Amino acid sequence: MKYGSKAGYHTRNTHRIWRDPLGLFTTLFLGISPSEDFFVAADPAMHDPTKFFIRIEFKDRHAAEIQARGWCAWERDRRGVDEPIEVLVGGRSRHFLDLVRYERAAEGLDPGNRQLLAERPSHFSSMPSGPGDRDKVDETALHPLAKEFELSTGEILNVIAGARRLKMAVRGWVAKEHLRDELAKVPGVTECERVDADGSPDIRLRFQGGPPLMIECKNVLRNKDKEGHARVDFQRTRASKKDPCSRYYAPTDFDVVAACLHAVTERWEFRYVLPNVLRPHAKCPGKIGSSVIVNDQWAANPEAVFAAASAAGR
Repeated sequence: MKYGSKAGYHTRNTHRIWRDPLGLFTTLFLGISPSEDFFVAADPAMHDPTKFFIRIEFKDRHAAEIQARGWCAWERDRRGVDEPIEVLVGGRSRHFLDLVRYERAAEGLDPGNRQLLAERPSHFSSMPSGPGDRDKVDETALHPLAKEFELSTGEILNVIAGARRLKMAVRGWVAKEHLRDELAKVPGVTECERVDADGSPDIRLRFQGGPPLMIECKNVLRNKDKEGHARVDFQRTRASKKDPCSRYYAPTDFDVVAACLHAVTERWEFRYVLPNVLRPHAKCPGKIGSSVIVNDQWAANPEAVFAAASAAGR
């Protein structure tokens, strides 16, 4: 990815990727191979701001899969680099308008749900099989996320209306609403409410009359590890230039971590763990590692986790 000559930007190598705050225009961030008739697109938000010159690489097998299937998505291979997980989408030229519809629907999604959406083209496009079908607009293209949320139209609008960070991580807000609904039914839980504040955990509640507990909700990635465990990319997208370790969370930032498994199971279900049992970061003392595995340490029933968190906070 480059623009102009290196001499023109070597002193100020930070470039904003324009995105319409009103949502009238859709930004694409992609490379095109005219001779081989395919494109590969990255998440514009993840590259805003970007540096020039950078490389966004993919394997020959990804190019072959695009040619064979016409449309596919995968995790970018970034071994040895402690950076946020990135999902790339590739397609043939006949699916270029599908890419526009997809990016319109995927804006603000975390990588796991971004990949899940790409694997469910019926949620954002009819993916026509012939030239005569191109003009047929599926109603799901107008409301691409409504199928998966399992909420009424009014409930979806209330979720969006209650979020100050409108158009940012909409699916994340739906996960939090399902989490709040599930936790409110747990015996002993009172004062369960969502928190709408930048940089704050997502849910505040009390358990059996104890101190307030702050719950951080994270969506898992689409692909499991070799042992079949769900994975969480546990880091912020950006870090302070003065403190690279600010990208990572500390165990004291919240009382409980909830992992939403929807990107893997396609059901609104959660697992819970105390943050102090998660693997520490290898290079940033006092921080949690960025690669978190949802293994047997995580509980499907949060009562024991809440009891331990309440006892620690008394």
